Amino acid sequence: MNADAPILAFDTSAAHCAVALLRGDALLASAAEEMTRGQAERLMPMVMEVLRHAGVPLAEVGRIGVGTGPGNFTGLRIAVSAARGLALARGIPAIGVSTFEVIHHGAPGALAGVPAPRGQLYVMAPGKEPRQVAQEAALDAVLPPAPAALAEGIARIAATKAPGARPAPLYLRPADAAPARDAPPRLLDDA
Repeated sequence: MNADAPILAFDTSAAHCAVALLRGDALLASAAEEMTRGQAERLMPMVMEVLRHAGVPLAEVGRIGVGTGPGNFTGLRIAVSAARGLALARGIPAIGVSTFEVIHHGAPGALAGVPAPRGQLYVMAPGKEPRQVAQEAALDAVLPPAPAALAEGIARIAATKAPGARPAPLYLRPADAAPARDAPPRLLDDA
């Protein structure tokens, strides 16, 4: 990879869509929007807006950083799928970066916390496994930065992180969706 090649990063792990473009230590452009729905429709136009604002064609991007969560099941799949697809099409690495990594990057040694549903918090201390606790049990946890800063943090970590396995969502609990409980339809013979 060209050491001067820009790094594109994005995140849709929560109720937002955020994109950042970094070259070396310089943040070239970023954008973020709060949204509870619509990340799939908004992500790629936002990526193109950030690239256009910075005057950088997609062909110059040297690697892609993507937020892997933990977070919203669908949101994680949107960003990870987009990163993997762009990386494959361009022949460049896609680097997965968890929200915990971004928090620990900015606050080394801190207990990182990511909001979870139903008054819970996903927490992770450096060198430990993540776990889910009640928010009241982790009042000292450092929460994620604002979406634009989160995307920038993902880009900064992706700039130095060695490529490994393809990025994958970090799920810490099963999806809320469940298979239908109704009996399957009865098939009729073509008699």
